[in-house]
Amino acid sequence: MTKRVKFLLYVALGSLVVSCPLFWIFEAGTNESVNNGFDVFWWWVVTSATVGYGDIVPITWPGRTLCMLTICVGFFIYANFVAIIAESVHAFLDRRRRGSVQVKVRDHIVLCEYTAIADELIQAIPGCPELAPHPVVIVTGLVSMNPYPQHHFVSGVPINPAALRLANIEHAKYVFIFANLRFADPDVKTMHIASRVVMLNPKATVFVELIEPDNDLLEYAPDCVVPLSSRELIMSVLRDKKLDPSEWMARAQTQRSRAVVDTYAG
Repeated sequence: MTKRVKFLLYVALGSLVVSCPLFWIFEAGTNESVNNGFDVFWWWVVTSATVGYGDIVPITWPGRTLCMLTICVGFFIYANFVAIIAESVHAFLDRRRRGSVQVKVRDHIVLCEYTAIADELIQAIPGCPELAPHPVVIVTGLVSMNPYPQHHFVSGVPINPAALRLANIEHAKYVFIFANLRFADPDVKTMHIASRVVMLNPKATVFVELIEPDNDLLEYAPDCVVPLSSRELIMSVLRDKKLDPSEWMARAQTQRSRAVVDTYAG
């Protein structure tokens, strides 16, 4: 596309350099509307754009012939520029739909993996006062197109740092990581993604869906990693109960405190 733009600019420059001097030679002195170089330049702009204001009209046959050639060249130039602009806009929209555009929102929610549980959360977010104000970004390799056009979409495996950076993970407020049952040990994969997320954004609150809620991997996770019960999430949605991330975080903190007490007691 860059080569096409350069080619069109060269054609336009060539038309300007050739047409203006010739028009001056053909029309100056015989055409009362051609008095200076700016008149010639104005004629070239209006003629090549096929606008035709009619304030400067060639009266000699060489001038008219040159005018026809300038119109043809101008039509070629502008038609191709319009086509390039349309192609660029279409390519951008297609890239956004396919999830290959850099997300620029901040304080947003990142959903890693698009699963049935993730879909339920997306449906419930508008009814959650704590989550609703934040933009949503879906990062997944399980679908090739954006399932929710009103939200942002990044196509890629969430474990990939490049995909996480496209989702602007460094500035996310909440991150939800859902279990991908295609793996032999989904919890290991989930915690692996969580470690990548924490490395890129240690300030985010990371909710992880674990198949085994009491997984011993949680012992090594930082406090910002909060286990998420998919069963409770589904029950809340079915009962039309508003989600409360703060409650999940408080519960996780309580469980951690009890675990510490039990360890010392033992």
